[in-house]
Amino acid sequence: MTAQTPAETERDRLIAALGDLPDDGYSLTCVAEIDTTEAIRRLRAEPLTPTAARQAATAEDVFVLAATTVPGGCVLFQPWAYGASMPGVMSELSINTTCYGMYANPKSGHQGSLIADGVWLGSDLFPGGGPDDDYEENTQLLERLYEFHPIAYCFAYVDLKPTDARSITGPPDTWLRLPDNDYWAV
Repeated sequence: MTAQTPAETERDRLIAALGDLPDDGYSLTCVAEIDTTEAIRRLRAEPLTPTAARQAATAEDVFVLAATTVPGGCVLFQPWAYGASMPGVMSELSINTTCYGMYANPKSGHQGSLIADGVWLGSDLFPGGGPDDDYEENTQLLERLYEFHPIAYCFAYVDLKPTDARSITGPPDTWLRLPDNDYWAV
């Protein structure tokens, strides 16, 4: 029997920590090296009370996101729509760092996006399909390790190391409301 590599050990730990997760209809952005407080500041967002967050969830408000600090950075999550992975959200969060976002589109599948320091590096990336042999070697390794685990792939891409699934399943550190803006322009 061959011993596991450190990458395989981390994959197993991350997948176990995240557990069973939703299949589709949600969005997330994993941000390296900043916490929830910094994410709120960068987005100029308004923290919400639990009551306001429940009302927004009932209305499926695209401008309301959950935010949670995890080891290595933070996660923005929206259980009902694409809001957490909008280009403008990722652009604001990515200054001096890297974000990997994903919308689990119920009609067309997982759509990954990558942005670093405000520069859009790609969209419709791996969680939407199988591994791509044209990518760099380290990206190919991640794609193979996390095939069939799109949320874990997003965390691993920016080296977030959650100890549980709270950033996805809740409760988050905070709910926030984005200011009215065109988040599709980058």
